[in-house]
This record gives sequence, C-alpha cells and structure tokens, in this order.
Amino acid sequence: MLSIYVPGPKGLELIDLSPAAAIPDEAIWIDLLEPTAEEEKRVEQALAIDVPTHEEMAEIEMSNRLYEDSGTLYLTSTVLFRVDTDVPETTQVTFILTGSRLVTNRYADLLAFKGFATFAQTHPTACGSAPLLLVGLLEAIVNRIADVLERVGSDIEAVSLKVFPRGRGRRIATRDYKSELQQIGQGGELISKARESLVSLTRLLGFLQQSGSNRVTPEARASLRTVSRDVVALSDHASFLVGKAQFLLDATLGLVTIDQNNIMKIFSIAAVLLLPPSVIGAFYGMNFPYIPLLHEPWGVWAATGMMVASALVPWLYFKGKGWL
Repeated sequence: MLSIYVPGPKGLELIDLSPAAAIPDEAIWIDLLEPTAEEEKRVEQALAIDVPTHEEMAEIEMSNRLYEDSGTLYLTSTVLFRVDTDVPETTQVTFILTGSRLVTNRYADLLAFKGFATFAQTHPTACGSAPLLLVGLLEAIVNRIADVLERVGSDIEAVSLKVFPRGRGRRIATRDYKSELQQIGQGGELISKARESLVSLTRLLGFLQQSGSNRVTPEARASLRTVSRDVVALSDHASFLVGKAQFLLDATLGLVTIDQNNIMKIFSIAAVLLLPPSVIGAFYGMNFPYIPLLHEPWGVWAATGMMVASALVPWLYFKGKGWL
C-alpha cells in the first residue's frame, strides 16, 4: 500500500492518487506498507532512489543497513512488532531521506506509525521538514518501546507479588507455579525483543548524528540527541528488567524445588514410620506353629501395640530433632 502525505495548514494531509498519477512535488512523506513491485518501481522512478527489498532490509551488516548513496540517506532499523500477542516479533523498517522527502518502507502495520500519522495531522510543527518527520517517527517508536517496557515491568511486579506474598508470617501455599513461569518467560522474551530494537535504534541514531550530510538539519540534530538519551535510558531500564526477571525466575524455580523436596520428605518419613510395623506384621503372618504370643488370647493386641509403638518411637525421635 502506498500512502502519500503533503503538508497542510493544520498538519499532514493524506492524499489519494490514482495508480497512474505522478507523485506530487509537495509530497513530504511517502509511506510504503507491504508494497507491491509496481509501487516500489513507481517510487524509485519518481525520486530516483533504490528502495531496498524485504530481503535486503533483513541484512545484519551495518554497511547494508546504514549508508549514504548520492546524497540520499538509507537507514534500516529493527522495530518491535506484535507486542500484544503471546509471540512478540521484530520487523525491519527502512527510512530513506532524499531531498525534501522522507520515504518509509515496511512490511508490518506498526502502531507507532499509526499514532504518529494521527498526531502529525493536527500538529504542523511535526511535519515542517522531512528530517523532523524522521525524528518524529523515531520518537514514536521509542515511546512505543517505553510503553512496552512499562507494561512488562508491571507484569513482573504482579508475578513477584504472587511468588512472594507481602506480609510477615504469610505462608506460601504449595503450588506448581506454571502460570507464573509462563508469564516470566513471556516477559523475558518481550524484553529481549525490545533490547534488540533499542540496539538497532542506537546504531541508527549514532549514524545520523555522526553523518555530515546536509539532509539532517540542525534542528533535527538537536532532537536526535534527545531521542538518543531516551534510548540509552530505556536500554538501562531493559537491562534492569532482565536482571529482575532472571532473579524472579531463579526464585520461582527454587520454590518449586523446595516444594518437591518437601513432598519427597513426606514420602520418606511415611516410609520410615511404616517400615517397623510392616516388619512386625510380616513376622506374625508367617506360617510357623511356634511364634511368641501367637496362641495367647491377648496376642493380637500385643502385636498391635508393638506396631503402634514401633511407628510412634521414630516419629517422636524425628520430632525431637526438629526434622518434622
């Protein structure tokens, strides 16, 4: 899908062009969302640029992601995607700064792009130039990551309250912690994807700030420094959340191990307590004519008493040692 935005008195305006119409000279933002080959060729011919393919955007080499060609800046970044699902993903977005226009090429419908497009339609200062549009989009992506990290932090805190109930003397019931482990795993995966996106944005922002291209205006460079500081702060916060999630994971697995050991302890004690009565019962169950107390009328009660005593004595001993 090809979306073309032009500056208006109130902000960005989305115009509707027929497939045969030329891209207007006043177009400031050209957004390609899962473009067809015809749409890519149309933009390439109109702006004399080379729009990277989906495969080229997935390259991990920095030289293939961030470069300048004939005065045109090509910037590809990894962006967090599908954060509201159980399987978060990352996708690549390419920003092309050419002349007075910004071209974006992406293969995912990102919420940050939707939010920024809506914001820019009512804020003329956000679309004063193509570099400012680029900074605004990067800031929207960073803000989206910040929201995701904030949500993950809240989820981890909620799991922490389940694993470690607040209040002195509160007893933690034996449980399998399956749902808590799943939440920790999902949170860790989301943080990992967010850190991947932040690392990619750090490289992109560093390239832009160090670039000597006149495409980046001084006003845009000042805004880029603010975005860079936000990315660094979010990277530190993501590292903190990783440590907290790892601690919570280790603690949860430790509690599971303790519960399993307690269960095995109960079975072991039950086996020890029942072993002596079983030996006494087996002894009096043998088919020999001469067994002590076998023919006495009170023999059955004597055998029962011995079995009870043989179970009670180890229990009292373990209790006295503090093992129970």
